[in-house]
Amino acid sequence: MPHLHLEYTANLPNLAVEKTLLRLNNVLMASGQFGSEFDIKSRAVKVESFQVGTSLSPRGFIALKLSLLSGRSPQVKKQLSESLLAALQDLGEWPADLHVQLSVLLVDMDRDSYSKVAIG
Repeated sequence: MPHLHLEYTANLPNLAVEKTLLRLNNVLMASGQFGSEFDIKSRAVKVESFQVGTSLSPRGFIALKLSLLSGRSPQVKKQLSESLLAALQDLGEWPADLHVQLSVLLVDMDRDSYSKVAIG
């Protein structure tokens, strides 16, 4: 725990995905909310087909969803959300001709129904 899901549009070819995931994992570890770096699982999916709004002008997005075991306070969740958004904003240069939206969503997972085992 936690599970980090990153979706990004295909018109962001300069996004260093592996570096981004590692950076986001480091942000989560620095928060002090997670016991072990081994517990953080992140993945990225490139979205080939998408539409942002109704305009035909070039747009893209990075949407980050963080699934957490339930029980954290609203303040802790807000801090995590803001820290992750700041890390996304600091990824580097964005294409000049592209309007990019960055978002972070935190989702509570029911602690009582979550099961996990580490093998190896």
